[in-house]
Amino acid sequence: MENKIVYLNGDYLPLPEAKVSVLDRGFLFGDGIYEVIPSYSGHLFHLDDHLQRLENSLAGIRLANPHTRLEWQAIFTPLLDANYDQYIYLQITRGTADKRDHAFPDNVPATVFAMCSNIVPLASLNTGIKAISMDDTRWAFCNIKAITLLGNILHRQLAIEQGCAEALLVKDGYLVEGAASNVFAVVDGVLCTPPKTNKILSGITRDVILELAKKNNIAYREDNITFANIKAVTELWVTSSIREIVPIVELDGTVIGEGSPGPVWHTMYNILQAYKQTLL
Repeated sequence: MENKIVYLNGDYLPLPEAKVSVLDRGFLFGDGIYEVIPSYSGHLFHLDDHLQRLENSLAGIRLANPHTRLEWQAIFTPLLDANYDQYIYLQITRGTADKRDHAFPDNVPATVFAMCSNIVPLASLNTGIKAISMDDTRWAFCNIKAITLLGNILHRQLAIEQGCAEALLVKDGYLVEGAASNVFAVVDGVLCTPPKTNKILSGITRDVILELAKKNNIAYREDNITFANIKAVTELWVTSSIREIVPIVELDGTVIGEGSPGPVWHTMYNILQAYKQTLL
């Protein structure tokens, strides 16, 4: 770990040497956004889509994008190792002012930090995971990929403490997403996921799955998932950039479907893996 090289404000340096001020607004207020971008054998996955979401998040907190898309790619490339499947973690805060003040500071450069880590395969992928449901108590702008993740952290920790791998969040009677994932259900043979609103962070993997479903004639729709009927679905998944597609086989102690990853999951998982190979 001590030899790991990261990027901070224009410099590449060993991780222990990467320091930010205690007056950085990310540290003081959580005033910033982040992005996670997978890389397979040195090839960044759907980079333009991730950078578009980055731009959307920056606009959502009224922070100017410090780099062009070509500049971002140039920043990420030296961090990658083509021998591994990895992911870039990028964080941008509103920078460091000379005092703590809630108001936006004037003429302060953003703090830009990026690092690369190896993707560790999920050991329980082929058997599925357990999840727990709970009321969504986060803020109203979940579509912004903000670094203020305390609500998500508390939801996920409660799930872990009850022997589950993820928390599925419910708002106004509908399943919206996981604490750190998007959610899919197979309902009457149709793949269903909640539509894009400010209640969810729309994932790049989510969008890729819908594109692949369309190309491969897998019935799907973007629609609200009524939580009262969730235990009657035949399959339930969560998706994210790092974990990709993970089947849930038990929710709140009740078995989902046959209690094992279902046929639609197997089909979509194999389609996704084949699709990734076409991008290398």
